[in-house]
Amino acid sequence: MLTGLRLENIALIEQLELSFQSGFTVLTGETGAGKSILLDALDALLGGAQGSQGARLLRRGSPRGRIEASFALTPPLKAWLEEQQLDSDEDELLLSREWRQQDERLSSRHRIAGVAVSRTQVLELRPLLLDLTVQGQTQQLARPGQQRRWLDRFAGEEQQALLASVAQAHRHWRQAATALQDAHDSWQRLQQERERQEQLLEDLEAAALDDPEEGQHLQTEENRLAHGVRLQEGVMTLIGRLQEGADQAPSVLDHLAACEAELTQMQQLDPSLAGLAGRCSDGLAALQDLARDLDRYGASLESDPGSLAELQERIAQLKALERRHGRDLGELIAWRDQLREQLTPGGAEAALEALEAAEAAARTTRDRVNASLTKARRSAAEQLEQQLMQALRPMGLTHVRFTVSLSPCDPGEEGADAVQFLFSANPGQPLAPLAEVASGGEMSRFLLALKTALAAADAHVTLLFDEIDTGVSGRVSGAMAELLRQLAARRQVFCVTHQPLVAAAADHHFRVSKEVLQGTTHTRVAPLLDTAARQSELAELAGGDSGEAHSYAASLLGQRVA
Repeated sequence: MLTGLRLENIALIEQLELSFQSGFTVLTGETGAGKSILLDALDALLGGAQGSQGARLLRRGSPRGRIEASFALTPPLKAWLEEQQLDSDEDELLLSREWRQQDERLSSRHRIAGVAVSRTQVLELRPLLLDLTVQGQTQQLARPGQQRRWLDRFAGEEQQALLASVAQAHRHWRQAATALQDAHDSWQRLQQERERQEQLLEDLEAAALDDPEEGQHLQTEENRLAHGVRLQEGVMTLIGRLQEGADQAPSVLDHLAACEAELTQMQQLDPSLAGLAGRCSDGLAALQDLARDLDRYGASLESDPGSLAELQERIAQLKALERRHGRDLGELIAWRDQLREQLTPGGAEAALEALEAAEAAARTTRDRVNASLTKARRSAAEQLEQQLMQALRPMGLTHVRFTVSLSPCDPGEEGADAVQFLFSANPGQPLAPLAEVASGGEMSRFLLALKTALAAADAHVTLLFDEIDTGVSGRVSGAMAELLRQLAARRQVFCVTHQPLVAAAADHHFRVSKEVLQGTTHTRVAPLLDTAARQSELAELAGGDSGEAHSYAASLLGQRVA
C-alpha cells in the first residue's frame, strides 16, 4: 500500500506532502490542473521518465527535484529486499529519486531504504508495488507475451509453480539438445575429415611416440656419440696419468702406492699415523675404481656411425612432426590418443546415441509439463472469459464477446502456447485481436475488468487508473464506479477522473487545482475531508455551481452512504 508521497520541485509543484489510506482514492480537478502529475511522479519514481522526460518533469528554473514515497511492507516485498540484501527495519519502505542539474547536465539517482540502487533494481521492484493503467493502453497489450502473462497471473500460485517446472524442463532439454548438436556437428566434421584424420593417426602411430621427453634424451645421446673421438682422447689421457704416468714420470697410482708404503713404515715408528695411512689407502682404492670406470666408459665410446645416423634421423623425424602440426611431443601423443578413440569403430556413434537418448528423454519431459501447462491455461482461460464478460456487460457492452485463444508455438521457458485476447463489441462483428479492434473507451473498460479479475492474484499491489473513464456515458461510468469499489475492497486503488459518479464512489477524495502567484503557476493538492467540500467538487464535475448540480452531487453522496 502507498502510504505517503512527497514532491519537491516537480512539474508545477514546489512542495507537496500527502498521506494515503487503504481503499478507493480519487483525484479530481479541472483540465490542466495537474491531476496526472502525481501518477507521473510515481511512474518516474519507479524507473520511468528517462532522458528528456525526466528533464521535463523537473520544475523550471530549479537545480534539483525530488520524489519520495513510502509503502507498507508486504511479504513479497520483504522477500525481495532480503534477496537484494537491503534492510528495512521499519514497517514501511522508503523510495526516492532525485534529479540534479549541473553544467547543463541532468543526472538522477534512485534510493531504496536510503541505499543508492540501479534503475534495473527499481524496475524489478516496480511490479511488487504499483500497477498503472491509462486510457488506450494498447502498447502494453501488444507487448510480446503480455497477454500470456496476464492469463498465468489470473490462474494463481499453482500456475506459478507449474511455470517454474516448465522453465526448468526447458532449460534441461536445451542443455541436452545443445550437447547433442555439438556432438553431431563434431561427428559430421569427423566424417568429412575421416580420411585425413586416419592418415594423420597412421603417421602418428608410425612415429611410435611414447615418451614426451624422448627428444631431450635423444639430443643428449647424439651429443655423446657425435663427440666420441674427443671423449675417447680424454679417457686415454686420464687413464695414462692415473696408471701409466706421463713425460717419463711415475703415474698417479704409482705415486699414491709409494705414499701408502712410506706411511706404513712411518706408522710402525709412530702408531698415531694409522689414521693418515688409512686415508691414503682409501684414496688409492678410490683412484683404482676411477681408473676402472674410465676404462669401461672408454669401451662404450667405440665409434658407431650407424647408431649416430639413426639417432639423428629420429631427432629430425620428431622435430618435423612438431613443426608440421604446431605441437610439442607431449601434445602430439595426446592428440594421437584422442584420434585413436574417435576413430575406433563405433566409439563416436555410441557416444552420439547416448546423447540422442538423453535429448529425447529431456524433450519428453518438456512436452509433458508443457501439456500440463496448456491444460491449466485452457481451464484458466474459460474462467477469465466468464469473469470478464460478467464485468464488461454492465459497462455498456451488452453484446460483447471475448475469448482467450491458445495456439501452439515453439516451446520456450514459458511453455508452448501463444495466447491472444479476441474481442468483439458489436453484433455481427467477428472476433479479432483486442488491440486492433477495441476503441479507446472499450479498451479502458476492458482493462478495468481485467485488473479486477487479476485482483486476487496481485493482492499486495496498488492500482492506479488515469482517466480510464473518459468519454463514457453516465450509466457506464456508474458501472465502472461500482467495479472500482469492488476492486478497492481487496486492493488500494487510485483513480484520476472527471466523472462525478466515479468520484462519489471513492473512500477518499483529493482536489487538484492550479493558481498563479507572482506570475508563476503552482499546482495544489488538497484532501476533501467533509461532505460539503466533496459535494461542491462533485457539483463542479457535474456541470457547475448550480442548484441542480448541487442536488445531483448530494444525491450521489447520499447513495454512497446508503
